[in-house]
Amino acid sequence: MPYNFDTLTDRTDTYSIKADAKGRGKPADALPLWVADMDFKAPPCVLDALEKEVRHGIFGYSDTGREYYETVSRWQRERFGFHTQESWLVKSPGVVVAIHIAVRGLTAPGDAVLIQTPVYHPFHSAVTLTGRKLITNELVNEEDSGRYTIDFADFEAKIAGNQVKLFILCNPHNPVGRVWTKEELTQMGEICLRYGVTVVSDEIHQDFIFEGHRHVVFAGLSKKFSDITITCTAPSKTFNLAGLMLSNIFVSDPALRDAFAREYERAGLSQLGVMGLVACKAAYEGGADWLAQLLTYLKGNMDLIDQWAAAHPDAVRFRRPEGTYLAWLDFRWLGLSTKELDDLVTNKAKVWLSAGTAFGAAGAGFMRLNAASPRSIIEEALRRMSAVI
Repeated sequence: MPYNFDTLTDRTDTYSIKADAKGRGKPADALPLWVADMDFKAPPCVLDALEKEVRHGIFGYSDTGREYYETVSRWQRERFGFHTQESWLVKSPGVVVAIHIAVRGLTAPGDAVLIQTPVYHPFHSAVTLTGRKLITNELVNEEDSGRYTIDFADFEAKIAGNQVKLFILCNPHNPVGRVWTKEELTQMGEICLRYGVTVVSDEIHQDFIFEGHRHVVFAGLSKKFSDITITCTAPSKTFNLAGLMLSNIFVSDPALRDAFAREYERAGLSQLGVMGLVACKAAYEGGADWLAQLLTYLKGNMDLIDQWAAAHPDAVRFRRPEGTYLAWLDFRWLGLSTKELDDLVTNKAKVWLSAGTAFGAAGAGFMRLNAASPRSIIEEALRRMSAVI
């Protein structure tokens, strides 16, 4: 059946972080295109399953059995060729929670943890808030193409020189939109093996891959990579379920999994909410066609942004993402400070984006636009920015 992604849904007064401008010091009439949740309702199969659970009326302590695992594992196997075992699965309230737990459970205060900047800001805080040493391998922005690549010499030097214990990988990469290739992942993996580095692989955007690219699960490349990896997956980005607090973490090595699980226990985490479990199972069982149509719609939004940027070459540059629904806009050509750029876009254009500096110093001059909204919203945001740049 066809799904309509043009429908506008009012998110004010719904406890939405994304839409609550008043609580975050933003203009009340600014279009919220910042935090990475979508402005599309979840698929009907999910809504039906949740409504059935509500009608049941009892929301006690909940857990899952074999059927849930089979549904989740089938999604990973059929879409990405990632073969798992039931014992590998650790359910978590979210990927960010899992990253924090991994940092705490697998390293000690003062240990070095590597991230690749610019990157999703909780990667930074998961290291700094836990008393670990933050090490950055800055991605290389190839100015001619706007494509980001990995400085492998720096990657290895930073690991060797700082005795890095843990590497947090973002694949697909938020915010720059790279879908790392098999060759790139293999090269990073071999370096991590050489120096005894454990990998936490955040693959939450794995379902948002555009034509010409393919998502490769890092742990799925080989057993030796799987044995050093915590793989973080979730239906939350894919089906707009972030508020239901559910992610599926796969850890094949028993010792690594035990250390990870023990830290969960120390944090007091146990069963998850039944609604997240129900939604996840329903989404993976019945949401594939909805997702396929969504990807086509998102491509249309990216086409629009591409055309808009091409019409303003002296103000903004844009390279289409290989994955994610996030547009990484390069405004460095305007020559503005971070504060001036934010004032221009937020207060003058009345478009609420994520400041590039939230992803690290390498994001200065950039802003991230969440393109997962009805096209009329994206069109209005681009019109407003055109008027001020």
